[in-house]
Amino acid sequence: MMKLKYLNLFLSVFIILLILFSSCSSKAKNEGKKQPQGGRSQPQPRVDAIIVKPQVIKQSIEVPGSLLASETTEIHPEVSGRLTFLNVREGSFVNKGAIIAKLYDADLQAQLRKLQAQLNVANQTTSRLSQLLKIQGISRQDYDLAVLNANSTRADMEIVRTNIARTVVRAPFSGKLGLKGISVGAFVTPQTIICVIRKTSDLKLDFTIPEKYTDEIKNGRAVSFTVEGSEEKHTAKIMATESGISENTRSLNVRATVIGDLTSLVPGSFAKVILDFAPDSTALMVPTQAIVPQTRGKSVVVYDNGTAKFTEVTTGVRDSVNVQILSGIKAGDTIVTTGLMSVRPNAKIIVKKIMDVPPSATTFKK
Repeated sequence: MMKLKYLNLFLSVFIILLILFSSCSSKAKNEGKKQPQGGRSQPQPRVDAIIVKPQVIKQSIEVPGSLLASETTEIHPEVSGRLTFLNVREGSFVNKGAIIAKLYDADLQAQLRKLQAQLNVANQTTSRLSQLLKIQGISRQDYDLAVLNANSTRADMEIVRTNIARTVVRAPFSGKLGLKGISVGAFVTPQTIICVIRKTSDLKLDFTIPEKYTDEIKNGRAVSFTVEGSEEKHTAKIMATESGISENTRSLNVRATVIGDLTSLVPGSFAKVILDFAPDSTALMVPTQAIVPQTRGKSVVVYDNGTAKFTEVTTGVRDSVNVQILSGIKAGDTIVTTGLMSVRPNAKIIVKKIMDVPPSATTFKK
């Protein structure tokens, strides 16, 4: 019985070892079958492409601007004093020279009357001395002192009249008055702002453009603009530019004159300025998906006799469909547009389809 028991145990171990050996052999065979499969060459990528052709595009830029009054200034009194009269109808138009305000001047008027009386006496004295001088009743020096006294009094009167005139505040030009900040009876100084006046006719338009477009800006050129809350387009004509480009923003300040007397436009309003440039009939356009971003710069894949050539390019304007290529390719080149993730530099590729370049927008806005 003991021998039979040992025999059964031996057979069980032998069967287990046989099963393990068979499993290892099958695994080795399977691995041997997979290895040759992994060593096979990958198939060549099949891609779509386009042939680059020149297109006609129009380019325009849209920049922010501000409407300005042709003339604007704060109205201040020239001297300090109590305000006795105020003629500011807020939001009304006034003509040049109209009286805006009047300061207390009774003391100056009293000085003027006093000097007038002194001048009358001085004139009478001069007249009497003139008669005496003719008969040599006085010296020439006495007569000259009398004349000097009369002239000095007359000069003092002119000074007082000037000070009286300075108590009257007048409109420096015809325009629209703003809001007043003071009332009659207030004590004002030359630093006090009575109101602001703006010349609302002949409005100006100020805006800035990027440095690369400065060659397109010429005096007399027309630009169009719109204001917030309205789609109506207005026209302005460039009148001047800043003498140099700003070093901080790398942009040029431009000033234009609004054409027409438009009462609907308010100084200080935000404006969207649109500048249209001449059409470019030699623009090379490629679909946006054909651009391959690189660590530094951008590139496209050029199909060259069955080989993929990665070419660095410089891009220009773009829209939702196409992007302009400024340098790196030429008209007639075949550009890969699909399967770019599977294409490697200088690898063999197969072009399965040549497509047309999608039409670009008529106008590119930047």
